Amino acid sequence: MLNARWGPDEDEETAAAGDRLLAVRAAEGDEEAFEVLVHRHSPAVLQLAERFMGSRTEAEDAVQDAFISAWRSLPEYRGEAGFGTWLHRIVTNRCLNLLRARRPAADLDTVTEPAAPEHQASPARAAESSAVVRDLAQALDALSAEQRVCWVLREIEGQPYETIAQAVRIRPEAVRARVFRARRMLTEAMAAWR
Repeated sequence: MLNARWGPDEDEETAAAGDRLLAVRAAEGDEEAFEVLVHRHSPAVLQLAERFMGSRTEAEDAVQDAFISAWRSLPEYRGEAGFGTWLHRIVTNRCLNLLRARRPAADLDTVTEPAAPEHQASPARAAESSAVVRDLAQALDALSAEQRVCWVLREIEGQPYETIAQAVRIRPEAVRARVFRARRMLTEAMAAWR
């Protein structure tokens, strides 16, 4: 069995070299090598997809589709970017396609809120938290799919503009513009909560 996790002393460079070797083996049909890559990278790409999609179920579907696409595309992987970066790009593009095709989301009034812990469940606090979450969800839904993806990659994931540009296949200037417009729209939408 191949080791699915990096060792405690393994640095990023060693991990990247290990990923490249595993990717080569997987491209040659080694399913076990691909399984190791899936185990290594699933948590990060699932978290990324969940931030894009806003739903764990949709994120899991997007990641599964992305891994299938990655498996099929492995012979084309040249190792110019790290495997994780390459996989993030596939997941980002899959999520972007799903967001573009998404039907309007369910009315937020029909979605049940998770119960607050007992010590925080004052009616006033619960009502305010619910309203903030509702307004933020509506503000995020109002963004275009392209703006949302760029905003999440920049503001939540902390990715540099150049990396985002490569992931969504646009110029860094276009990424900056999308992030700027998304920030402005979110700031305006949440102005009442300042």
